[in-house]
Amino acid sequence: MGSENGPATPVVSGPTCSDCQAALQSAGRHAVSFLLVATLTVPVVGCDEHLEQFRAICDHTTDDAAKLLSHYPAGGIQCPGCRRAHNTHEHPVIQVEDGVAGVFACTTHETELIDRFETGLETRRQLHVDGPL
Repeated sequence: MGSENGPATPVVSGPTCSDCQAALQSAGRHAVSFLLVATLTVPVVGCDEHLEQFRAICDHTTDDAAKLLSHYPAGGIQCPGCRRAHNTHEHPVIQVEDGVAGVFACTTHETELIDRFETGLETRRQLHVDGPL
């Protein structure tokens, strides 16, 4: 659901989580959280539970801990494209269990975050398949 040149993501018919649905439909800033992973600071939208799951999956892809902030980060959003992204194009909505995480970033950082999420999912699957060390 990215822009014409944006990342290819699965089409989501809509979250079954009513809190995620409400967050996606909300136009207010109170619905936006910020995911900090590696060098990225990306605005994300969803319910607290599913955003935490999204963060935990992305956490598998970084040496530092991925963080989820409910307030605007002190350092701001460094990428000018990500700062303006909410007005520029459609954004992917990524399925997380029965909810979603909406990613509001420039197409480059959307792609990077989606790749991290997919890599994190695969890592988590492998950890569960292989079991504890």
